[in-house]
Amino acid sequence: MATSTAEIMNRGMKCLTDQMGIVEAEQFISTIIREKFDYTKWQREYFDAMTPEEISSEASYFEATQPFSGDAIRL
Repeated sequence: MATSTAEIMNRGMKCLTDQMGIVEAEQFISTIIREKFDYTKWQREYFDAMTPEEISSEASYFEATQPFSGDAIRL
């Protein structure tokens, strides 16, 4: 069964507020809306500016600092 839009929004807000706090989460959302942020375009520009070695290094660092626990987050 597909995840509903409301569920995705709730999970996204929980992630933002857990990581940034409510004030910064609201600032982030306001910036995205105001700037008409295109995540796909940003991601392409971000990764196109990196070498494969830089991407690998960043991914390895993320994996080391955010280990997968095997537990899915359910809200």
